[in-house]
Amino acid sequence: MTPSYVKPYVKRQKNDAADAEAICEAVTRPTMRFVEIKSGEQQSIMVLHRVRLTLMRQRIQLSNTIRGHMAEYGLVAPVGRNGLAQLITIIGNCDDVRVPDLARDCLAVINVQILETDRQSSDKRTCDRCRPAPDGGAGRGTGNGERNRSSGS
Repeated sequence: MTPSYVKPYVKRQKNDAADAEAICEAVTRPTMRFVEIKSGEQQSIMVLHRVRLTLMRQRIQLSNTIRGHMAEYGLVAPVGRNGLAQLITIIGNCDDVRVPDLARDCLAVINVQILETDRQSSDKRTCDRCRPAPDGGAGRGTGNGERNRSSGS
Protein backbone atom coordinates (compact mmCIF):
# COMPACT_ATOMS: atom_id res chain seq x y z
CA MET A 1 0.00 0.00 0.00
CA THR A 2 1.20 3.50 -0.65
CA PRO A 3 2.55 5.64 2.21
CA SER A 4 -0.07 8.31 1.52
CA TYR A 5 -2.80 5.84 2.52
CA VAL A 6 -1.05 4.99 5.80
CA LYS A 7 -0.09 8.54 6.83
CA PRO A 8 -3.53 9.46 8.28
CA TYR A 9 -3.20 6.56 10.74
CA VAL A 10 0.14 7.68 12.21
CA LYS A 11 -0.77 9.03 15.67
CA ARG A 12 2.54 10.43 16.85
CA GLN A 13 6.11 11.07 15.70
CA LYS A 14 7.61 9.19 12.80
CA ASN A 15 9.47 6.07 13.86
CA ASP A 16 9.32 2.39 12.98
CA ALA A 17 6.96 1.43 15.80
CA ALA A 18 4.49 4.19 14.96
CA ASP A 19 4.68 3.30 11.27
CA ALA A 20 4.06 -0.38 11.99
CA GLU A 21 1.05 0.47 14.14
CA ALA A 22 -0.33 2.75 11.43
CA ILE A 23 0.10 0.04 8.78
CA CYS A 24 -1.74 -2.48 10.98
CA GLU A 25 -4.55 0.01 11.48
CA ALA A 26 -4.76 0.87 7.77
CA VAL A 27 -4.83 -2.79 6.65
CA THR A 28 -7.90 -3.48 8.77
CA ARG A 29 -9.95 -0.80 6.98
CA PRO A 30 -12.39 -2.27 4.43
CA THR A 31 -11.91 0.59 1.94
CA MET A 32 -8.11 0.33 1.86
CA ARG A 33 -6.67 -0.03 -1.63
CA PHE A 34 -3.42 -1.85 -2.28
CA VAL A 35 -0.75 -1.31 -4.91
CA GLU A 36 -0.24 -4.10 -7.42
CA ILE A 37 3.09 -5.87 -7.33
CA LYS A 38 5.12 -5.14 -10.46
CA SER A 39 6.08 -8.04 -12.68
CA GLY A 40 9.72 -8.71 -13.42
CA GLU A 41 9.26 -7.23 -16.91
CA GLN A 42 7.67 -4.04 -15.53
CA GLN A 43 10.46 -3.63 -13.01
CA SER A 44 13.06 -4.23 -15.74
CA ILE A 45 11.55 -1.44 -17.82
CA MET A 46 11.70 0.88 -14.83
CA VAL A 47 15.37 -0.01 -14.33
CA LEU A 48 16.05 0.66 -18.01
CA HIS A 49 14.58 4.16 -17.81
CA ARG A 50 16.31 5.02 -14.57
CA VAL A 51 19.70 3.86 -15.84
CA ARG A 52 19.29 5.91 -19.02
CA LEU A 53 18.27 8.92 -16.91
CA THR A 54 21.37 8.45 -14.76
CA LEU A 55 23.57 8.26 -17.85
CA MET A 56 22.06 11.44 -19.26
CA ARG A 57 22.60 13.25 -15.96
CA GLN A 58 26.22 12.11 -15.95
CA ARG A 59 26.64 13.40 -19.50
CA ILE A 60 25.27 16.80 -18.50
CA GLN A 61 27.59 16.88 -15.50
CA LEU A 62 30.60 16.03 -17.66
CA SER A 63 29.73 18.59 -20.32
CA ASN A 64 29.25 21.27 -17.66
CA THR A 65 32.67 20.34 -16.28
CA ILE A 66 34.26 20.94 -19.69
CA ARG A 67 32.34 24.21 -20.10
CA GLY A 68 33.41 25.44 -16.67
CA HIS A 69 37.08 24.63 -17.12
CA MET A 70 37.17 26.11 -20.63
CA ALA A 71 35.49 29.27 -19.32
CA GLU A 72 38.49 29.67 -16.99
CA TYR A 73 40.52 30.23 -20.15
CA GLY A 74 37.96 32.63 -21.61
CA LEU A 75 36.55 30.05 -24.01
CA VAL A 76 32.76 30.08 -23.92
CA ALA A 77 30.45 28.35 -26.40
CA PRO A 78 26.69 28.44 -27.01
CA VAL A 79 24.38 26.19 -25.01
CA GLY A 80 23.73 22.73 -26.43
CA ARG A 81 25.62 19.93 -28.10
CA ASN A 82 26.90 22.11 -30.93
CA GLY A 83 28.47 24.54 -28.49
CA LEU A 84 30.07 21.70 -26.58
CA ALA A 85 31.35 20.28 -29.88
CA GLN A 86 33.11 23.61 -30.51
CA LEU A 87 34.88 23.34 -27.14
CA ILE A 88 35.79 19.71 -27.77
CA THR A 89 37.28 20.71 -31.13
CA ILE A 90 39.50 23.21 -29.33
CA ILE A 91 40.52 20.52 -26.82
CA GLY A 92 41.40 18.14 -29.65
CA ASN A 93 43.47 20.72 -31.52
CA CYS A 94 46.98 20.45 -30.09
CA ASP A 95 48.09 23.51 -32.07
CA ASP A 96 45.61 25.76 -30.23
CA VAL A 97 47.66 27.66 -27.62
CA ARG A 98 44.65 28.99 -25.70
CA VAL A 99 44.52 25.82 -23.58
CA PRO A 100 47.67 24.57 -21.78
CA ASP A 101 48.74 21.00 -22.51
CA LEU A 102 48.06 19.72 -18.99
CA ALA A 103 44.50 21.11 -19.03
CA ARG A 104 44.00 19.75 -22.57
CA ASP A 105 45.01 16.25 -21.44
CA CYS A 106 42.69 16.37 -18.43
CA LEU A 107 39.76 17.65 -20.47
CA ALA A 108 40.40 14.98 -23.10
CA VAL A 109 39.79 12.37 -20.39
CA ILE A 110 36.42 14.01 -19.64
CA ASN A 111 35.64 14.01 -23.36
CA VAL A 112 36.31 10.25 -23.52
CA GLN A 113 33.86 9.78 -20.65
CA ILE A 114 31.23 11.82 -22.51
CA LEU A 115 31.68 9.66 -25.61
CA GLU A 116 31.38 6.48 -23.54
CA THR A 117 28.25 7.78 -21.80
CA ASP A 118 26.74 8.64 -25.18
CA ARG A 119 27.53 5.14 -26.45
CA GLN A 120 25.99 3.48 -23.42
CA SER A 121 22.84 5.60 -23.40
CA SER A 122 22.22 5.01 -27.10
CA ASP A 123 22.98 1.29 -27.06
CA LYS A 124 20.88 -0.34 -29.79
CA ARG A 125 19.50 -3.03 -27.48
CA THR A 126 18.26 -0.35 -25.09
CA CYS A 127 16.86 1.94 -27.79
CA ASP A 128 14.93 -0.86 -29.50
CA ARG A 129 13.13 -1.55 -26.23
CA CYS A 130 12.10 2.10 -25.84
CA ARG A 131 10.92 2.71 -29.39
CA PRO A 132 7.14 2.50 -30.01
CA ALA A 133 5.79 0.04 -32.56
CA PRO A 134 5.78 1.24 -36.21
CA ASP A 135 1.96 1.14 -36.33
CA GLY A 136 1.80 3.78 -33.61
CA GLY A 137 0.60 1.27 -31.03
CA ALA A 138 2.28 0.53 -27.77
CA GLY A 139 4.28 -2.41 -29.12
CA ARG A 140 7.34 -2.94 -26.98
CA GLY A 141 7.65 0.77 -26.42
CA THR A 142 7.61 1.89 -22.84
CA GLY A 143 6.70 5.54 -23.08
CA ASN A 144 8.51 7.49 -20.42
CA GLY A 145 8.59 4.61 -17.97
CA GLU A 146 6.83 6.40 -15.17
CA ARG A 147 3.63 8.27 -14.71
CA ASN A 148 3.82 12.02 -14.66
CA ARG A 149 3.88 12.67 -10.93
CA SER A 150 3.10 16.37 -11.26
CA SER A 151 -0.21 15.78 -13.04
CA GLY A 152 -1.27 13.07 -10.62
CA SER A 153 -2.26 10.71 -13.43
